[in-house]
Amino acid sequence: MAELIMNDILGTPAILVGLFALLGLLLQKKSSADTVSGTLKTIMGFVIIGVGAGVLISSLDFFSQMFERAFNIRGVIPNNEAVVAVAQQAFGTETAMIMLFGMVANIVIARLTPFKYIFLTGHHTLFMACMIAVILSTGGMSGVPLVITGSIILGSLMVFFPAILQPYMRQITGNDDIALGHFGSVGYFVSGTIGKYFGNKEKTTEDIKVPKSLGFLRDTSVAVSLTMAILFIVVALFAGSTYIETELSEGMNFIIFSIMQGITFAAGVYVVLAGVRMLLAEIVPAFKGIADKIVPNAKPALDAPVVFPFAPNAVIIGFLFSFLAGLGSMFILPVFGLALIVPGLVPHFFTGAAAGVFGNAMGGRRGAILGAVTNGILISFLPALLLPVLGSIGFEGTTFGDSDFGVVGILLGWLMSLFN
Repeated sequence: MAELIMNDILGTPAILVGLFALLGLLLQKKSSADTVSGTLKTIMGFVIIGVGAGVLISSLDFFSQMFERAFNIRGVIPNNEAVVAVAQQAFGTETAMIMLFGMVANIVIARLTPFKYIFLTGHHTLFMACMIAVILSTGGMSGVPLVITGSIILGSLMVFFPAILQPYMRQITGNDDIALGHFGSVGYFVSGTIGKYFGNKEKTTEDIKVPKSLGFLRDTSVAVSLTMAILFIVVALFAGSTYIETELSEGMNFIIFSIMQGITFAAGVYVVLAGVRMLLAEIVPAFKGIADKIVPNAKPALDAPVVFPFAPNAVIIGFLFSFLAGLGSMFILPVFGLALIVPGLVPHFFTGAAAGVFGNAMGGRRGAILGAVTNGILISFLPALLLPVLGSIGFEGTTFGDSDFGVVGILLGWLMSLFN
């Protein structure tokens, strides 16, 4: 039963968010029809986001393989899921307990403090719980003290990071209804801050002038398709037709395959945006019940793609410049004696895109570019610095990817070393 609750219910983001929507609707005494409809649409919105993300990840996985083949680069590829999969074998119970009581701590802290945020990104809650469990365990803690300490740390992070981003979220969304609950917050905060001081808010990415002859580029889906198709084709030419047609495309011509992957990527973005719109339409009104009854004035802290519809151009600019910064960092890291971090397309897309939106909201085009570049550098150097903290427990070839994991992991590892 415990495994069912932790893994299949609380560990499934769509169900977790749906349960919160259901609770909110019940607290508002909505009709059974509205309750069922609101709950299912909330879950459906999250499922649609997941479907879109799956399409994106599949396309980016092909790109990563082609890139690695084209330039013969070997190194550590940050991947949260891979690290957690390894860690669960040894620290599964500790992770589950910290996740469960961390969520309880989140609600208690939100109730008792001015930080009125409920963190609803279930998979990131799991990832952070896992990292905290690993570092505390290897630092010598165990049993009840480990669970209590880990839960308080996790619950605090689940309100602290949305809180520091909220001033920027108000600029992005134009209201104070939702927060961002995603552990790439350090990158987003730095991006927004750089945009604020070094950008020009008036020259937004969304006002980029397109010549009439290129009017079709005003359609975000078309622009994304062309951008990604060109990237795929360039990398495919270096990777070679033989490798792609024998290993990846199942015999399809490598140029056609590249074009289709670019369009597939754009389709994934389109699906994610559609899911976000459905989710927001349901979760915000439903959440009012929780805000009114349990945590007055609480805000739902949602996953990174929630900001994508507010600046679609900044999404693509953010991704591209974050990735370029990751490429540049890859060659600089060994100079500092750090592991070579191969830029992972998934973290650079999701966190780079969100960083672009934050940078744009505070500093327009220049803010989007500078903020995304900074994010790309952060998610290259932080995973490299985190590796030694995780290295003693057998994680090879991968590490946590997003900025908050690096910052929290390094600080927590340092604190644990003071007691050993």
